[in-house]
Amino acid sequence: MRGDGTGYVRAAMLDVDRDGNVIISVHVQPGARDNRVMGPHGDALKVRVTAPPVDGKANQAVEALLARVLDADVELVGGASSRRKRFRVTGISETQVRDRLGTG
Repeated sequence: MRGDGTGYVRAAMLDVDRDGNVIISVHVQPGARDNRVMGPHGDALKVRVTAPPVDGKANQAVEALLARVLDADVELVGGASSRRKRFRVTGISETQVRDRLGTG
């Protein structure tokens, strides 16, 4: 596959760990006008939140937004102080994550 955004990029934003949990790479835009999952952004999922990047507020907002959109448990597992973060999704399959994010 080519890295032209048609399948390669979408595949790269999701991974599955050894326990079968889905790991999502997320590019966060804190301090935005609204809370929204925007879609693919390079090899990550772009998410914007109104919360500022202070005291973990943006991280919590992204976690809550993804949990609501995916209807699953979501936990930050990497990149706490970076715009690029990794979240673990438990309780649903990779296919379900793709369907609920509209990236499938």
